[in-house]
Amino acid sequence: MGPRTGLDGRTPFWTAAVRVFDLSLGEMLWSRRTILLLLLVGAPVVLAIAIRLLQAFGLPGMQVQGVRVAGPDLFGVIIWVLFIRFVVPVLGVFYGTALIADEVDDRTITYLFTRPIPRGAVLVGKYLAYLACTALITLPAVAVVYFVIVPPGGSIAATFPKLVVDLGLIAAGLAVYGSLFAFIGAWLNRPLIVGLVFAFGWEPIVMAVPGYLRHLTIAYYLQALVPQAMPQDSTVSLLQSLFRDLPTPATSLVSLAVIGVGFLILAARVVSSREYVLEP
Repeated sequence: MGPRTGLDGRTPFWTAAVRVFDLSLGEMLWSRRTILLLLLVGAPVVLAIAIRLLQAFGLPGMQVQGVRVAGPDLFGVIIWVLFIRFVVPVLGVFYGTALIADEVDDRTITYLFTRPIPRGAVLVGKYLAYLACTALITLPAVAVVYFVIVPPGGSIAATFPKLVVDLGLIAAGLAVYGSLFAFIGAWLNRPLIVGLVFAFGWEPIVMAVPGYLRHLTIAYYLQALVPQAMPQDSTVSLLQSLFRDLPTPATSLVSLAVIGVGFLILAARVVSSREYVLEP
């Protein structure tokens, strides 16, 4: 029996999206971008191992203003500074903006759009492949950092539930940033620069300035969900004091869901209606 199609001869949306997902996931895992992904998630792992080795040789651990930073607190700093504020946006920019732009650059988008499948399903399938690819590599790296940094015993028993929350938070960040940059990639001809400006220009500046504009960032809602308690009496806690005006966790979850789903729908609609002109 052949593949199921609709009355108009076209493959149903989600059936087509799953097929595109199957095809795209393998391509993403073996692409050159995966090297970038491995380097990005490998850097915090190497840092965690270096810190643990220094401690094993009897050298003092990381200190802030003379106070030793405990393993769970140090892990919280790594999660926020390295993963959520750097790794996750970078992956969203480089993968999300390329979902359609790569097909245009490789001149394969015409082939995809001549198949009897909804155009929007191509974008959604490739987006799901991006999410699976990045999560399969990033989340295990986070778990490795946790078990290297946090000493065995009571600390792990007390903080392991927070690790689970962190993994979900990073997955949410990958989903929301990827959705936004998928829309930018489908809408603009040169989306990479716009994506980098948003992630590493607009967001850091707006987050450091009190006011309503921080509501127009993804980092504002992600930060409210970070469960780790940062070291007290430190420069880190001083930095945290700049961001006391945060939404509630419920508001953050709803906002992230609306942003992620909304931009994914917009991206699919742009792909469905836009005429992509291949440059000679």
